Amino acid sequence: MDEPEVRTLLERHHAESYGWALACCRRDSAEAEAVLHAAYVKVLEGKARFDGLATFKTWLFSVIRRTAADEGRRQVLRRSWLAKHLESLPRMAECERPDDAIYRSEVQSMFRAALAALPARQQEILQLVFYHDLSLAEAARVMDISVGSARTHDDWGKRHLRSLIEKSKVLDESPVG
Repeated sequence: MDEPEVRTLLERHHAESYGWALACCRRDSAEAEAVLHAAYVKVLEGKARFDGLATFKTWLFSVIRRTAADEGRRQVLRRSWLAKHLESLPRMAECERPDDAIYRSEVQSMFRAALAALPARQQEILQLVFYHDLSLAEAARVMDISVGSARTHDDWGKRHLRSLIEKSKVLDESPVG
């Protein structure tokens, strides 16, 4: 297959290829674009050759999948190397101004008090969603309530918490403004 024909087929399947690259890259658009670019380069440079045993689209999708898997492995290796490298660096002492530390402590204390003042269900749902990174559906399963009920408690809890925080006036003294 000659290059103009390959380019035409790549253009024809581009939208579907991008969708497949997104699926292979856990919906990370930047990663999907990089993978798709790398796959196109492989195809155009002849590093991946169409053998005609399947349709062009099927073959192209397999090239994209393998390229995404290769890139995923490279990222894991980069992250582990970076983590090891960062661990080997000497730790610098983080200097925090005393007034910033006091303010942060006051805000944390106020937030804990406001959270404790909420009804139990609102407290639970907010803790599960914000502190434990659960979705509302997962929090509902943990609490053995419906998703609609979880959504309601989440909404009421956030409104109640916002009201309590505004009444405390601690944030009015924020160094950020």
